[in-house]
Amino acid sequence: MANELAALSNGLAAAVERAGRAVVAVHARPRFSSAGVIWRPGVIVTAEHTIRREEEIKVTLPDGSSGTATLAGSDAGTDVAVLKLSATVGEVIDSGAGEVQPGHLALAIGRSENSGVNATLGIISAVSGSWRTWRGGRLDQYVRLDLTMYPASSGAAVIDTSGKAIGIATSGLSRIAGLAIPVSTINRVVDEILSRGHVSRGYLGVGLQPVSVPEHQKSLIILSVERGGPADQAGLLVGDILLSLGGKSLGDTEDVQAALETAGVGHPIVAGVLRGGEARSVTVTIGERPRRD
Repeated sequence: MANELAALSNGLAAAVERAGRAVVAVHARPRFSSAGVIWRPGVIVTAEHTIRREEEIKVTLPDGSSGTATLAGSDAGTDVAVLKLSATVGEVIDSGAGEVQPGHLALAIGRSENSGVNATLGIISAVSGSWRTWRGGRLDQYVRLDLTMYPASSGAAVIDTSGKAIGIATSGLSRIAGLAIPVSTINRVVDEILSRGHVSRGYLGVGLQPVSVPEHQKSLIILSVERGGPADQAGLLVGDILLSLGGKSLGDTEDVQAALETAGVGHPIVAGVLRGGEARSVTVTIGERPRRD
């Protein structure tokens, strides 16, 4: 038993050391730093809610030296911020972790300016499918962590016992426990931010409310139409009842957002509409939701 525990302890220490080569401390808020992960050469990801300034962002690098980073962009909806380093340093995290399940061991690997790499151990306590955050973004998978989230843990690398990344940790998307923003979500957000500078989200320009319609069960009635918006340009009217979008039935506004994300900004999508008791199809070109700076 003692040998088995020693082997486990040594294995965890090796995983922390390996992942720690890609973990930095990000100094972009008062009092506490946050962690960040070298995701690609010259690119760091961290938790968006820990970024309190866009300029003069300092990072403590894996070798203990200090560097400067610029904010390439951020997405509050998924709590991901992307920083670009002035020089390519450190190692890129290995993001090849396999499927996670409740009960799997997980470690959150952060870094502080004074003590260097720090680690906390726990388990994956819950896993489910695609999940929309209270901030309006979508995580490709809901991964809840049962481990201690210290003030500097947000942005930390969440790894499995082999040192491969499951994602990054955040305390900003749930009041219940820390979450791991999964690798696939991070890659999607990083790609869009590096190419566009922000994450675009589709919208129709309508106000909606759930309503029950005979033979169609739950649907959504249009209460308002933004003048000049995508729905207005397509000819949708106040009082129209949305039955489907992109061929999928609508029960609530979450279904609308899912359909818009699947189709993408700038693409046409067919809305199934009930108007005056008559069913019809209306093609809407999805607009980009205005950004609130």
